[in-house]
Amino acid sequence: MKTFLFFGLTVFVCLTNTFAQSEDRNYQQVIAQRADKIVATLALTDSAQFKRVSQVVAQQYQDLNHLHEQHKPAKKGITEPNKIKELEVETNRQLSQLHIQYLAQLNKELSLVQIEKIKDGMTYGVLPKTYSAYQEMLPDLTEVQKAQILAYLTEAREYAMDAESSEKKHAWFGTYKGKINNYLSAQGIDMKKESQEWEKRIKEAKAAKK
Repeated sequence: MKTFLFFGLTVFVCLTNTFAQSEDRNYQQVIAQRADKIVATLALTDSAQFKRVSQVVAQQYQDLNHLHEQHKPAKKGITEPNKIKELEVETNRQLSQLHIQYLAQLNKELSLVQIEKIKDGMTYGVLPKTYSAYQEMLPDLTEVQKAQILAYLTEAREYAMDAESSEKKHAWFGTYKGKINNYLSAQGIDMKKESQEWEKRIKEAKAAKK
């Protein structure tokens, strides 16, 4: 009986490890494809450079995933607010260190403009899309206001790059859109009114094309 139980346990462990390894290989394949797609936007002519940069991007996804997964069990086991805060501080410290190292590696291979494209690729292009949307909604923005909007979105993107999921990446931009709207409201802009008028212009433009 003991032999049978030992054999069964051994088979279970082997199957579990095999499944975990398969899952890891699948994830590595997914992030490799994602990295290739992001780097492809740079239109690099040097295939060796393309491969190096793609590997750097893929490794960053791998490292971020490992860090976030490593902290999940710890978060579930903590109930004290102070301990939770300590864990968040430590997680953010490690994310910041990883972020800096990542950008340093990209800086060895790419220009600042190219690195911007990598950042946008990792965050679904939310920054340029949102910045463009604000300018379309508010065509009379001053240069100072535009600069502040861009600064907020740029800061949001830095945090979003390190987030563990699409939902949390978009959440960072949501937080900073709130800051932007508060800033513009303080500048005397009625954001609710401007948003409604912009939506009206969009509908009229679509209707005119039909």
